[in-house]
Amino acid sequence: MLLGAITTINLIEYALVALIILALVYIVLKIGKKMLKWVFGIVINSILGFVAILLLDYFFGLGIPFTLPIVISTVVFGLPGVGTIAILKAMGMLAA
Repeated sequence: MLLGAITTINLIEYALVALIILALVYIVLKIGKKMLKWVFGIVINSILGFVAILLLDYFFGLGIPFTLPIVISTVVFGLPGVGTIAILKAMGMLAA
């Protein structure tokens, strides 16, 4: 008896709503996957930068301090930022 109440128009409306929901879910998942990949890349780059600072300090004794500007440049630029910091420190242009 319940199926008798569903007309062809209602069935088409339900199908359209289902298609719209599926399309929205697909779009959200597609965008979410790209965002997750981007965030993962930044996290890996930051971890590598901090490990590089620790290794430079251990092997070469540069004594690079963990101040806010150095942490920000390491997080934003990663290994190239660490290279720049190491060069500045080796040349005496970075205060300890």
